[in-house]
Amino acid sequence: MPDRLGRRLVQLYAGLALYGASSALLVEAGLGLEPWGVLHQGLAELTGLTIGVVSIAVGAVVLLLWIPLRQRPGLGTVSNVFVVGLAMDGTLALVPDAHALAVRIPVLVAGVLLNGVATGLYISARFGPGPRDGLMTGLHRRTGRSIRLMRTAVEVAVVATGFALGGTIGAGTVLYTVSIGPLAQFFLRLFAVPGAPGSGAAVAAGTPERVILRP
Repeated sequence: MPDRLGRRLVQLYAGLALYGASSALLVEAGLGLEPWGVLHQGLAELTGLTIGVVSIAVGAVVLLLWIPLRQRPGLGTVSNVFVVGLAMDGTLALVPDAHALAVRIPVLVAGVLLNGVATGLYISARFGPGPRDGLMTGLHRRTGRSIRLMRTAVEVAVVATGFALGGTIGAGTVLYTVSIGPLAQFFLRLFAVPGAPGSGAAVAAGTPERVILRP
């Protein structure tokens, strides 16, 4: 129905924009980033590009890896590549630097919570997983290994590479890792669109919820 499609589109783009904003808050807190954020920050330090531009570039490269994995991107997949990075740079340009620990800790907590909200919004819209989530489901399908193992292997490699390049690992990384599953599960249920398709031309194959939500 048109109204349901409209709601899904609003959820998709609101979720992606909020995801970029939440990632920017984690950067501002300076207490540790989410796994892919560590890589993005490390590459930004290496190249001199903004972290949002690096996020877009990495997303595009990861999306190319879908080809041998025979994954089908959806509208949400392609939108994820651009919207998250642009929202991240926009937020970083608007939010003042946080120096005092008494400010950085609430900024960190707000970033993690907002990331959970954003994840629930854009995944519930069911326009396809993000490039990074789809990489994990694709590896799961092609190798037969569990999604948990594929997620762990990919994220360990991503964090190690990002840290070696200068990305930030800290308490925020740990908080994000243990919190995002329960938060995303709660907000996925809260923002679920009744009758939204689980597959189709506009929706990539796979179940991104299983990538986000650790059992």
